[in-house]
Amino acid sequence: MSIALMSPLTSDRVLAADDLSAFGQDPWWLVIVKAVLIFLILVLLTLFNIWFERRVVGRMQHRPGPNVHGPFGLLQSLADGVKLALKEDIIPKAADKVVYLLAPVIMVIPAFLTWSVIPFGPVVNMFGVETPLQLTDMPVAVLFMLAVASVGIYGIVLAGWSSGSTYPLLGGLRSSAQMISYEVAMGLSLVAVFIYAGSLSTSGIVAAQERLWFGLILVPSFVIFVISMVGETNRAPFDLPEAEGELVGGFHTEYSSLKFALFFLAEYVNMATVSALATTLFLGGWRAPWPLSAVNDGMFNEGYWPVLWFLGKVMMFIFMFVWLRGTLPRLRYDQFMRFGWKRLIPISLAWIFAVATIRWMSVNGGIDRNYLLIGLAVLAAVFAALFFVGGGEEEAEKEAGAKAGAEEFDAFAGGYPVPPMPATGPTNGTRSSTTTVTSSSSEENE
Repeated sequence: MSIALMSPLTSDRVLAADDLSAFGQDPWWLVIVKAVLIFLILVLLTLFNIWFERRVVGRMQHRPGPNVHGPFGLLQSLADGVKLALKEDIIPKAADKVVYLLAPVIMVIPAFLTWSVIPFGPVVNMFGVETPLQLTDMPVAVLFMLAVASVGIYGIVLAGWSSGSTYPLLGGLRSSAQMISYEVAMGLSLVAVFIYAGSLSTSGIVAAQERLWFGLILVPSFVIFVISMVGETNRAPFDLPEAEGELVGGFHTEYSSLKFALFFLAEYVNMATVSALATTLFLGGWRAPWPLSAVNDGMFNEGYWPVLWFLGKVMMFIFMFVWLRGTLPRLRYDQFMRFGWKRLIPISLAWIFAVATIRWMSVNGGIDRNYLLIGLAVLAAVFAALFFVGGGEEEAEKEAGAKAGAEEFDAFAGGYPVPPMPATGPTNGTRSSTTTVTSSSSEENE
């Protein structure tokens, strides 16, 4: 039984939209065609996204970016892929060979599997068969996507452990902690969507956004999801598992050739996956934006037009990833984890309680729709403000502790010229001591 049939908050329109009878009726050859098309779209999208990122970052840094191989440099990504595949394949002597070889595969396969429930468009005529532009769907499709995406964490952890090296191990542990922490916030941000859609199937959620996108009425959920998906994909400014200054390259430091290319492929496919998920859950999926959705009784929401709107929304999120990489510096790991556990998760829980309460009141006739929208807007403003207030107490405590340490700490007590250890005292408090020790030692030599 679908979630929509069990939820007391659903409407007749949503119940009709949660009908999954159109799925599972395709002939076997059409299923294969759909799967191959999805694979080709993801591979070509990855090649394009790599070129797109290098070009956009190049423009931000006042340089041209790739512009030699092919028109506008479009073949640069393909040349880089061939170069990676032909490089020498090195396996560390201390590596667990079986796990070392399986780890990239474990990370890549879930990245492709999650697209099996992504809706690209409505029901169309494909090779003479009426079929939805979606490989399959299920009553718990969103939970399926989250579960499959979580399997990719095993690939990262196993890659770091099986390399037999210190830095990959630290990178794998850091990445697993980061992805698990932000998966909690990501999952909580989707609860409000489930409440309003009355369904966990991706096609049902898209159908529930026929009149109004959830990204407009559930702004805090949308903001939390966007932040969480950047942390989930280990992208800048949250690319802490690959911090070159600390971990050399992170969990894939010991990988080369085609195995490294698989990690690279998984990262960019995951970028597209979370972008497609955000598009499906918050931006109406394949539905055309207003006012195109109102032209000629929604002619732009029929046929193959929706594929264009869907890919356009996905590319908007890809541009956001690139923009963040070219703009923001990398965070410290403790700041990043504190933000996830002390800000995103508590705010998500409070927002779920508020949305459930307001939704229950509106369904039971206790509040008018206009007042409902006003109340959601006020709550969204309050929760958005919580991202920027608070946290000053911790900084004040650190400053007070630093001042106290500067007054009490003497790194050169006893006269022996030993420099202070890192983080034990400020340098400006020890310069005079250094001068004193140097002058006294020079007097003794005289």
